[in-house]
Amino acid sequence: MNTLALIPARMGSSRFPGKPMATILGKPMIGHVYERVKQSPLLTLTAVATCDQEIYDYIESIGGVAVMTSNTHERASDRCAEALLKLEKANNTSYDIVVMVQGDEPMTHPDMIGEAVRPMIDDPSIRVVNLLGQIKDAAEFEDRNCIKVVWDLNHDALYFSREPIPTRSKAPRVPMGKQVCIIPFRRDFLLEYSSLATTPLEIAESVDMMRVLEHGMKVRMVPTAHDTQAVDTPEDLKRVESMMRTMASAS
Repeated sequence: MNTLALIPARMGSSRFPGKPMATILGKPMIGHVYERVKQSPLLTLTAVATCDQEIYDYIESIGGVAVMTSNTHERASDRCAEALLKLEKANNTSYDIVVMVQGDEPMTHPDMIGEAVRPMIDDPSIRVVNLLGQIKDAAEFEDRNCIKVVWDLNHDALYFSREPIPTRSKAPRVPMGKQVCIIPFRRDFLLEYSSLATTPLEIAESVDMMRVLEHGMKVRMVPTAHDTQAVDTPEDLKRVESMMRTMASAS
C-alpha cells in the first residue's frame, strides 16, 4: 500500500485561534503531531495541509513537507482532498490510502496509524475508518468539544454528535465512545467525499463524517488501545502539556 498521512491545520480556529502554533513543552503543537505521525512505518509520506503561511513555513523549517491549500474549506476532509491531488501531481505518484490526522491531536501514538489502517488492508469493502476512544467521565460526556459516537453491532457508526449520546439516563451502563480523529480514507473515496454535497446534519454537528452517513455510506469504528487527548481549548492545552510532561519524566 502507498499510504499518505495528511495533517490539516489552520490558524483560524473559532474556539482557539492560532491553535496549531501554540507551544507544548516548548514546541508548536503541529510539530508534535507531525513528528509522532511520521514515525509510523506504514506511511509512505507525511505532510501538513494548511492555508496559513506561518504553519507552512514552520513545517518546512523542521524539514517536513507542507502543502498550501485554499482558505475556503469548511471541513478538514475537503482540505485533505485538495492536498492529495497537489501531492500526487508534484510527486508523479498515486496513493492508495490517505490517513487524515487532525492537527490538534498532539498525543497521537504512531501505532494508532496501524490500528486505523489495518482493517482497510484486511477488508477491501471498508472505505473509511475512524478510531474509537473511551469517554472517561461525565464531564467529557457533557463536553461539546468531545464528539460522541454510537455504533451498530458491526461496529459501523450510526451517528456522531457533540451532544451526549446515547441517553444520559442509562450512563454509564451503555457504551460511551468518542471519535478520535485519525481517519484513513481510500484514495478514491476521499475524492468522492469531497465531491458530495454538504448535508444538514454535517453542518449542524460540524462533523465531517456526518456527510458520509447522510449520503447512505458506512464509517467503520475501530477501538484504539491508546489514550489520547485532543486540544480544543487553552485549558486542553495545559492538560495535555501536564500529561506529556508526566510521560516524559516517567520514561
